[in-house]
Amino acid sequence: MNKPTYKELLDAGVHFGHQKKKWNPKMSPYIFMERKGIHIIDLNRTTECLERSANAMRQLAKSGKKVLFVATKKQARDIVADAAKSVGMPYVTDRWLGGMMTNFATIRRSIKKMQNIERMLSDGSLTSVTKKERLTLTREHEKLDKVLGGIANLNRLPAAIFVVDISHEHIAIAEAQRLGIRTFGIVDTNSDPNLVDFPIPGNDDASKSVKIIVQYMVDAIQEGLEERKQVKTEKEEPAS
Repeated sequence: MNKPTYKELLDAGVHFGHQKKKWNPKMSPYIFMERKGIHIIDLNRTTECLERSANAMRQLAKSGKKVLFVATKKQARDIVADAAKSVGMPYVTDRWLGGMMTNFATIRRSIKKMQNIERMLSDGSLTSVTKKERLTLTREHEKLDKVLGGIANLNRLPAAIFVVDISHEHIAIAEAQRLGIRTFGIVDTNSDPNLVDFPIPGNDDASKSVKIIVQYMVDAIQEGLEERKQVKTEKEEPAS
């Protein structure tokens, strides 16, 4: 798990915050300076926070826990969906449905419905329906899949959520807090870092910046998953 270097963070524009007038004073410990009315994030603090978050992520993955990735901002969607898929973690990138976690039973019902439609469409049990009915079902499936596809295999609440832009995803953060679910998030200079357990100060608007941070998180998860596999193998091996 290679931590991004200072230069890589700089090249990805992780240090660019928002305009000074939009700042949240609670971010002051993470701000290095102001340049041309823009706050510059202290990358030394970013590096510290990245390390702390990555260690926690690794432990979660090692103990078989799920981390839900959330990013509904256009420039972060694909990056986050691909990254989460690469380590088999759930994700939400279309929109956050209110109650996605606090009303998880209802969400599970919608997922079951989506899976039933999927089965019907693929196993040929729909021979008696008209073309129009089939089209209606296909459309319904597409609609459900767009919103719920990333969490289709989530059978219970995740142990943690990772969010790109905690202000934008404030509903997800609030639900996680209410349920005592651990929170990780990229926090820009316009947000309150105290709203998440593991804040990562950084630019949450540029896709390059989002990518470098998210990649480091999934590398940590990958490492945790491999350690978990290793422990399992050792347990299964008969003592000589």
